[in-house]
Amino acid sequence: QGRLVESGGGLVQPGGSLTLSCAASGIIGSVIGTGWHRQAPGKQRELVASITTSDSTNYADSVKGRFSISRDKVKNIVYLQMNSLNPEDTARYYCRADAVNFGHPYTYWGQGTQVTVSS
Repeated sequence: QGRLVESGGGLVQPGGSLTLSCAASGIIGSVIGTGWHRQAPGKQRELVASITTSDSTNYADSVKGRFSISRDKVKNIVYLQMNSLNPEDTARYYCRADAVNFGHPYTYWGQGTQVTVSS
């Protein structure tokens, strides 16, 4: 059974930085893409950043220039470097992995890690 485990969340002051990690294990098939989503209280979950196996990246407009997604192919870890954080970035951040096994698509989600930006 595939599993994603996020880490690195916490409390940070406005203007600060955090790096989130997403460790994948036991995923059956081939991972074709990984992403970070976030959900703030009372709001829908939204895509923050994604990266494909060819290292093509995509970012939400609200984080462009501040966040950077990357991956370690050997360790199967995806990172989200977050700079210039502001209170609007406060949310629970979830890792997502899309995989294909014998032509069947699967999506895996982690349990999330809380990021709070506050002075």
